[in-house]
Amino acid sequence: MPNLTGDKMSIGMMKIRPDIPVILCIGYSKKISKEAALEIGIKGFAYKPVVKSDLAQTVRKVLDDAKGKT
Repeated sequence: MPNLTGDKMSIGMMKIRPDIPVILCIGYSKKISKEAALEIGIKGFAYKPVVKSDLAQTVRKVLDDAKGKT
C-alpha cells in the first residue's frame, strides 16, 4: 500500500461498505492508537508480530460481533 496507511485504507473501505468488519494489523506505532481506530470504526486489532492463535481469536470475535453473537 504505497502512500496509504492502514487506517486511511480502512476508512475508504468503510465508506464503500459501512458494514465491513475491519481488523487492523499494526506494529507498535504512535501514528494510530487503539482508541482512535475504534472511533473510526475498526473492529479488531492484530499486533505485529502476529501470533496465529491471537489472530484466529480476533477474527472469530469480530465475525461473531458482526452477526450479533456476542
